Amino acid sequence: MSMQPVLPLTHPFTLLHVILSLVAIVAGLIVAKGLLASNRMPGWTTLFLWTTVATTVTGFFFPFRGFTPAIGTGIVSALVLVPTLFALYGRKLHGAWRWVYVVGAMISLYLNVFVLVVQAFAKVPWLHVLAPTQAEPPFAIAQGVVLLLFVALTVLAVRRFHPTR
Repeated sequence: MSMQPVLPLTHPFTLLHVILSLVAIVAGLIVAKGLLASNRMPGWTTLFLWTTVATTVTGFFFPFRGFTPAIGTGIVSALVLVPTLFALYGRKLHGAWRWVYVVGAMISLYLNVFVLVVQAFAKVPWLHVLAPTQAEPPFAIAQGVVLLLFVALTVLAVRRFHPTR
């Protein structure tokens, strides 16, 4: 399940992609905290969503051979981002578009963190030893914990996020 691109981390394009991803994750965590407090955080939201878009788009430009989990994740990310952006910018969070935005934003953040965990197990030596093929229990446990955490946070965010206009 390794999502390793062909280009090394030292390649400028890979470095740009990684920086965009990390900015998206940090901004996304701040936005998630805002959602839980019913705070719109427009600047952080813009940074999060557009760096996530940039991460998704740049991910398609790596020289992959055939369909990979990374391409599948990118497709899912793009499919989630479209209604999320429309809910926020097109429908201004009115009615059911509020929860469409919250769920989409949280799924987008989850996908970024999912890939971060994949890359951590692929690149961080002490994690790689625990799950060299990413089919071992430590990897599954880590991804399961991340998934459960995001499901719980998403449910809470949908319940709590009711911004004033």
